[in-house]
Order: sequence, then C-alpha cells, then structure tokens
Amino acid sequence: MKITFDNIDIVGHVIAENELYKHYHYSEILIRYDSNFIGFKRMPTIDEFKEAEAYLREFHQKKAQVHVKFEFPPDQKLTDELYQYVQEQNYTIGTNELYSIKPQDFPEVSINPDIQVEEVNSSTYKDYLTLQYEQDVQFGESYAEAKKILHHANFQSDRVVQIIAYDKDIPVGAVDVILQDLTAEMDNLFVQDSYQRKGIGSSIQRFVMDLFRDRIVILIADGEDTPREMYRKQNYHYEGFQIEALKVYK
Repeated sequence: MKITFDNIDIVGHVIAENELYKHYHYSEILIRYDSNFIGFKRMPTIDEFKEAEAYLREFHQKKAQVHVKFEFPPDQKLTDELYQYVQEQNYTIGTNELYSIKPQDFPEVSINPDIQVEEVNSSTYKDYLTLQYEQDVQFGESYAEAKKILHHANFQSDRVVQIIAYDKDIPVGAVDVILQDLTAEMDNLFVQDSYQRKGIGSSIQRFVMDLFRDRIVILIADGEDTPREMYRKQNYHYEGFQIEALKVYK
C-alpha cells in the first residue's frame, strides 16, 4: 500500500473546489488553522496564488477569521517567484513530513512499571481533557476552549481512539489515533516537558502498535522539529513532504 498525504485526516469540510484547489472550512472552530485553509492540487502560478489569496482573505474576513493558510502539492518545492512572494508578504513557511510503519517493525520498549498507557474512557476523560487544555492553551484560551468541542466529538466517535499515559498515576501524555480502512493515524502525540526522556512517548507508540497490529501506522512530523529524527530511528519510513504557508493578520 502506497501511503500519501491523502491518507491523512482533515478536520474540515470542502466548501469550494475547482481544478486548482480545495477550500476547507470548519465553522465549529474558526481559529483552527489546520481546518480552515486552501489546499492546492497543483502548484499555482504567482497570479493564481494571489487570486486564491485574495479570495480566502475576503472569505475569512467575513467570518472574523484573522488568518490565511495554504498547503501546496506534496513533494513539490515552491517556484522561486512564489517563494519570494510569500516571504515578502511575511508568511510563515513550514514543511510537514509523512511517516509510516508496520507495527511489527517498531522497536521493543523496556517495561517501566510506573508508566501506564490506556484507552481513554469515561473515568479518565477528565484527565485527558485537562492534559489537552494545558497543551492547547499555549495558543490562547479561545483556542483551548474551542478545541474542547473537537475532543468531545472525538470521544463520541467510533473512528477516533483517544489514548492517555500516566506516570505513577499522574497524567503526562496522550495521542489521538484516527482510524481508516487500512491505516491508524497518530495525531498530536505529546508528553509533558517535565516528563520527557523517560520513554513515555515510546510506550505510547508501543501501545498503539499493539492495539492496531493489522493496520499501517502513519503520522505527520514537523520537518524542522527534533521528533522527526526519533521517528527515523524507530524504523518509520519517510513517505514525502508538503510545504505550507500561514499568515496571521494583526
């Protein structure tokens, strides 16, 4: 099975589409950049980009949204002209990398009796929400409050498994696993800073591998972040990259 960015779940609705792009919108959480953006099907010319930019800016202004975000076709670099333009317009340019692994290829993890990893249930959901809020509030209280809507929807969903990790009964890490026919996508894997380097992240991944042995596990990593090196050492396969551009208006 060839893994591509098409296998990655997008929280949002396609509200407009043409031969150049898809426009994703998520009215439930307007301030979530990853749910409100334009995804290009092919690399736009500079004029096409400017036209799409003006369209999205106007659309978002009507919704009181203060950002525009664009995702470019996978495994394609921006043209020099386009790259220069988005830089001059003060966009933040990022690169996401796609990784996959067969669960049996994931390294064994030493057992630490202090670390417990489990699926979130009605008894642990409050711990999960508290953990997520602490992560989300870094992007503002409004964002953290809005994300509660998504967390609750995921808790009710049959295609999302929320997982939480404890260290000596203290909630310290979590991940959401989004299920499709043949894949299990790990989304937003994190361990609290003060509990890192204790093997908790690896224990969470090991739990996912054991839970979904019949699927290919996939994830997105920031192309300029340190975890990407960890994933490569853990036998994940690099499947490609995708460039995105984000601008937040003051």
